[in-house]
Order: sequence, then C-alpha cells, then structure tokens
Amino acid sequence: MANIERSIDVNVPVRTAYNQWTQFEEFPKFMEGVQEVKQLDNKNLHWRANIAGKEEEWDAVITEQEPDMRVAWTNTTGAKNAGVVTFHHIDDNTTRVMLQLDYEPEGVIENVGSALGFVERRVKGDLERFKEFIESRGSETGAWRGEVEQEKGK
Repeated sequence: MANIERSIDVNVPVRTAYNQWTQFEEFPKFMEGVQEVKQLDNKNLHWRANIAGKEEEWDAVITEQEPDMRVAWTNTTGAKNAGVVTFHHIDDNTTRVMLQLDYEPEGVIENVGSALGFVERRVKGDLERFKEFIESRGSETGAWRGEVEQEKGK
C-alpha cells in the first residue's frame, strides 16, 4: 500500500473549505483525471476517472464525517484506496487542508507511476487547484453538514 500525505493553506474560513469539500460531484473541476463523481446517498459515492491512461470506476463509502473537522472514506469496489481529509483553523480566514491517501497501485504502469511519484504530484496539483477554485469563488458551491459516525471496531 502506498501512502501520500499533503497539506495546503487556503485563504477561506474552515466552514467554507469544509463545505466545498463535501460537494463531491464538483471534484472533476479541480481533480486531474476525475471525470465524474456521483453521490448516491449520504455515504456512498461512485467514481469514474482516467488513471494511467485507462478509465477506471469504483465505489467508495464515507466512513466518518464530522462538520468542519474531517471526511474519511474507503473503497468498496475497484482498486484499493482509502483516505481522510482534515480541516485546521489557522485564523478566521485561513484553513489548512490536510489530505492522507492510501492506495494500492495495480499493474506495471501504476506501480512504475507510483514509484516515480506521479500520484504524489497529482495529489499536490489537485490541492493547488482546490485552493484556486475555492479562493477564486470566495464561497462554496453548496454544503452538506450531516455527520457520519465511524463504526466501532474499525
């Protein structure tokens, strides 16, 4: 399993950064290679993305969601991946967004790409595009303020 940890400071309040991150269907606007994210219900997402030159689809479940604090997920189908994004108050108009992603590269191309740091650079670029997206708007495109409690024993 490969692990990537990245953070970026965005010049918006925590609530604004968090609210935008909960708008999963907007991810293709700032995540390279992500073609579509469908939110099926409060916890389940269907992803379609171009990875290493081929189209991949998978389902994911939100395992924990706490407003203005964190969103955690894991895949339920497709390539193994899981992660968490946390939101940290720096000051009233600055938020540190921290992303931790665990994934298992599949096949030779993905393994080579992982070894050469392609995924890490993509994540860095995605966070930079998120910063540009939310700062240029100044407000979120929507919000979901519900909670998903982590199941005991997980």
